[in-house]
Amino acid sequence: MDRRFVSCVITVLIAVVVPMATAQTPTPGLSGIEGVIMVSPNRPGPIRNDRPSAGPAANIEFVVKKEEARVATFTTDGEGRFRVLLPPGHYTVLREDAGARVGHWRFEAEVKAGEMIKVQWTGDSGMR
Repeated sequence: MDRRFVSCVITVLIAVVVPMATAQTPTPGLSGIEGVIMVSPNRPGPIRNDRPSAGPAANIEFVVKKEEARVATFTTDGEGRFRVLLPPGHYTVLREDAGARVGHWRFEAEVKAGEMIKVQWTGDSGMR
């Protein structure tokens, strides 16, 4: 056989087989917590049936702790949505700013390897 032909066949095989092998290699998934944080009640005064009593906890910074160690922070968007990447483990999410002195802003989550845990939490604003 001609060397150029053999070289061409080898080149084609490498061009086809290597990308296929690479594409089949699983990549580890991301893990962490994502979701929405709401606040209730979201305004002072009596709760009215014609108005929602909860609203998004918009643009609020939260701290993520593992045991007592601070491992991450995130800020919710205007709709209260957030996403934070974390390795597997048990976490506490809370507010530590001045606005957290009233109400209840402490949540817990168990992050599993390769999973984004989806949550919908509601913080208590303390308004009555």
